Amino acid sequence: MNLALKYRPQKLEDILSQSHLIGEGGVFSGFLANNYFPNALFFGEPGCGKTTLARVIAKELGFDFYEFNATSIKIEEIRKVIANYKNALTKPLIFIDEIHRLTKTQEEVLLPFMESAKIILIGASTANPYYTLTAAFRSRSHLFKLNCIALEDIKLLLKRVIKEEGFSVSNEALEYIAQSSNGDARGALNLLESSVMASAKEVTLKIVKAIRSSALRAGSSEANSHYELASALIKSIRGSDIDASIYYLARLIEGGEAPEFIARRLAILASEDIGNANPNALNLASSTLNIVKNIGYPEARITLSQLVVYLASSPKSNSCYNAINSALDFVKNRNELKIPDNICPKAANYKYPHDFGGYVEQKYLEKDIEFYKSSSIGFEKTLKEWLSKIKNS
Repeated sequence: MNLALKYRPQKLEDILSQSHLIGEGGVFSGFLANNYFPNALFFGEPGCGKTTLARVIAKELGFDFYEFNATSIKIEEIRKVIANYKNALTKPLIFIDEIHRLTKTQEEVLLPFMESAKIILIGASTANPYYTLTAAFRSRSHLFKLNCIALEDIKLLLKRVIKEEGFSVSNEALEYIAQSSNGDARGALNLLESSVMASAKEVTLKIVKAIRSSALRAGSSEANSHYELASALIKSIRGSDIDASIYYLARLIEGGEAPEFIARRLAILASEDIGNANPNALNLASSTLNIVKNIGYPEARITLSQLVVYLASSPKSNSCYNAINSALDFVKNRNELKIPDNICPKAANYKYPHDFGGYVEQKYLEKDIEFYKSSSIGFEKTLKEWLSKIKNS
């Protein structure tokens, strides 16, 4: 039967839930109206239509479609495809799934073909390939995020298929198929097909649940996940909510997010949101990053949990974050300040603080500017007291 293949969209207007790219004002519609399409990178959750959209684009342009997977691709195969179009009036559209798995050598081989416009290359990934591909590869292509298929669009698709195929499906079963598919159109049609094959007459909720007992997991690369989940984790830690922080950590782990990615985000937070209110937070974050690189899952979950609880429990300050941002803004938008003569190299009038018991007043900036403002929270209060004692001793 293969409903997913049978009902795969054949025209651009049949593509679901991508109104930001397709339709009136959509850039893809504009591209194709001008018989043009650039090298592109599609990313989005499974079943959102990345491969289907690439096929439709090739069909609309009248180009031959060649599909590869980066996990098993052989560059020689692509060279052979391109060689066949050496004197042709058209060119091939080469689609590479899991494009983030290309090696740097493979990327470098493809660059000249992309730049010379001998091919149109479309890559797809469930993860944002911006963070995995080289700058040279990214500069020769455009990045487009595909939305997960909206629940109402999934329902409309299911109803259309049920009507055209003459299936008997209860409302409860249809609702469960749509809801549990989490925006995956292919997953919804596959479940419908299996349910029909398993039922004698009507597809019931009992039959559907027997095949899929729980919803398809969104994973860590989908609409409500990856950076959204990471953002929720960071905001929960910043808000000192331990339980919410642990929940979003669990979502990221269960979704298959790399422990190094989580640890990097936490290390940034340790400086940005805690800073010197608790300097040890950065030490623990650094240790965690090193540990998870070496041990991986499942044990890395424990180390990440320990760090999350510690960071959520720590006093918060963004004084250091604000200080460097303020200084950078000053440097970018103001005239440079002259370095005072007394601290220039080999300055005769430089006062060596150690000769004065550790501190002596002298000029270090051409004029007085305050970039750093202590929050007086946690250890920052101690640092402020130290500085006051140093200057007043």
